[in-house]
Amino acid sequence: MNTEISQNESLFYRTLLALGMILLAAALRIAPHPWNFTPVGAMALFSGAVLRDRRLAFLFPLLTLFLGDIFIGFHKLVPIVYASFLLSVLIGRLLQNRRTILRIGAATLLGSAQFFLVTNFAVWWLLNSYPKSASGLAACYLAGVPFFWNTLSSGTPSPATLFTPRFFSAPTR
Repeated sequence: MNTEISQNESLFYRTLLALGMILLAAALRIAPHPWNFTPVGAMALFSGAVLRDRRLAFLFPLLTLFLGDIFIGFHKLVPIVYASFLLSVLIGRLLQNRRTILRIGAATLLGSAQFFLVTNFAVWWLLNSYPKSASGLAACYLAGVPFFWNTLSSGTPSPATLFTPRFFSAPTR
């Protein structure tokens, strides 16, 4: 009898693990936490990097966000926030066959930076919180800096946990 796990079984278990992490990320998103301090960005990177099936890679973060929003509420910026996390999945796809500590770190920083830039631009553009001028945009980004640190600090340990050595060497299926 063959004791090795077949490729299909391995793919199934990796997908099941990813789904479990998504449910955990959704639960952590609902739990009390500082603004922008959740593992959803890291999970989006992870989905893009590890899940070969593009549909699942993009679907899992959207499911996480949607499940969380059912409990915490929907708002005007939801489409922008979801789109930003889909960009993080795309960034993760760049890691698929080239996962190193440096690349994962750079992807984490890039994912946090794009989330900050995209969502704060949306706040300035779609909400009436700041004047529609260069100084209003600058003020909006300046006001978002504390949230950026939360995004970055929540995104830093999460990839270290998600991208364990097993995933550094595991081929993507």
